[in-house]
Amino acid sequence: MIRSDYLIIGSGIAGLSLALKASKNGSVSLVTKKKLFDSATGKAQGGIACITDESDSFEAHIRDTIVSGAGLCNEKMVEKMVAEGPERVRELISLGVEFTKKKDSDLEFELALEGGHSKRRILHAGDITGNEIERVLIRNIEKHKSITVYEYHTAIDLILDKDRICRGVYVFDNENNNTEIFEAKVTVLTCGGAGKTYLYTSNPDVATGDAVAMAYRAGADIANMEFVQFHPTCLYNSAVKSFLISEAVRGEGAVLKLRDGGSFVEKYSSQKELAPRDIVARAIDSELKSRGEKFVYLDITAKNKDFLMKRFPNIYAKCLEYGIDISKDMIPVVPAAHFFCGGVVIDENGRTSIENLYAAGETACSGVHGANRLASNSLLEGVVYADRVYKDSFQFLGKEYSEIDVKPIDDTKPSVNKSNVFVQKKEELRRLTWDYLGISRSNEGLLKAQKKTDILKIEIEQYFKEVPFTLDGIELRNMMFIAEMIVRSAIQRKESRGLHFNTDYPFLLPDVKDTVINIR
Repeated sequence: MIRSDYLIIGSGIAGLSLALKASKNGSVSLVTKKKLFDSATGKAQGGIACITDESDSFEAHIRDTIVSGAGLCNEKMVEKMVAEGPERVRELISLGVEFTKKKDSDLEFELALEGGHSKRRILHAGDITGNEIERVLIRNIEKHKSITVYEYHTAIDLILDKDRICRGVYVFDNENNNTEIFEAKVTVLTCGGAGKTYLYTSNPDVATGDAVAMAYRAGADIANMEFVQFHPTCLYNSAVKSFLISEAVRGEGAVLKLRDGGSFVEKYSSQKELAPRDIVARAIDSELKSRGEKFVYLDITAKNKDFLMKRFPNIYAKCLEYGIDISKDMIPVVPAAHFFCGGVVIDENGRTSIENLYAAGETACSGVHGANRLASNSLLEGVVYADRVYKDSFQFLGKEYSEIDVKPIDDTKPSVNKSNVFVQKKEELRRLTWDYLGISRSNEGLLKAQKKTDILKIEIEQYFKEVPFTLDGIELRNMMFIAEMIVRSAIQRKESRGLHFNTDYPFLLPDVKDTVINIR
């Protein structure tokens, strides 16, 4: 049994920044499924939304967030996140994060504009902002002896005592193929989202919804899983798995076009390319389906090569690898699953409905995103709620808990190779979510998805009981539970709001509610 004061599952901006702070007060076990750097944060291109300019205001940022959230944001939570943002960003800068400065200035930041924002307020590090933040946080993590990092370790299930207090997590050591028990006074879920549950996604391979699925199985409240944000512009190329074309490209004037060169987004919103993501993604999806085409184009050729190479060096270089010179050529793009606005329900301090269990980042449903996330609010949310969890967790460190009789998981099952079956079932599940739980849904499709997930659940749970643990098996099980949660939440919502569009209910209801579900 591995004991520590803090057990943090996940190594994105929320997990890493929390680990740094928690290490001041106790021992920290940081568990991550692959390398520390493998997270959605590391792939984030755009930046972090924060008020740093005198011409901007907290009120404007709050308003933009609430408008994007389509009436479902928790205003109190939004206000706290926006107000605490500048201090959290200053902390990142003090750790060594280098955001891009204005030309010939050592003091003023170059601020980007993205969809849904009324002002330029996005701090960025070129077009690899998440990469820069991860690099700096990991460098600082490595300096702390009180933080023990467990790479290539995958969380399996939460450990609850007889009073339903979270006491730790069962963890699978991917490299040595054995299970371990991690016990802690404070357990925090920061595993990111579940984009890999879908066939097409901007997310890294690790994003299989592990934390949300574990919390769901343990009986925690889960909310708003129907709100899956599809980023409008993922590079369409069979050789590329999940490369995003940042929303900041549209912020700098890129125009969406059809294959015949005609524009179309103005038919769906007066904000055109800078409309919130749900509107732009639906516009593209609608045009593709009506025309029977596989992609649209993003055109930034009005900008010169020098500007593009300086502002978007990563995107420019990656596209060039595949024969696309974005200063001359239009970029083929398609929507892809990107961000979950729902997740494990938390309060203003990151507490879940299970005692001693916290959640932060994309794993959590804090209420700040509502029915649709405003661009570049995700990194902000992660760092703000990591700080809130840290400050709230002090009270649990001095508590004395009774000894728990935790039995190791019996993994002495016959060594049957099911790897091909797991891969096949993953693809079947991802196709199911893409076909029935995508950008546009229907009652008929949701009921079909429910029947299919019910059948898959029985099959997958049986496999899980019969064969030894493997990473593919654990991920498949979690992805299946994510699909089940999306279906349950989507069936509950008898309207179309934000990221959830049901062709049978193409209207808003006046009574706005979260769709809270649990397994109890």
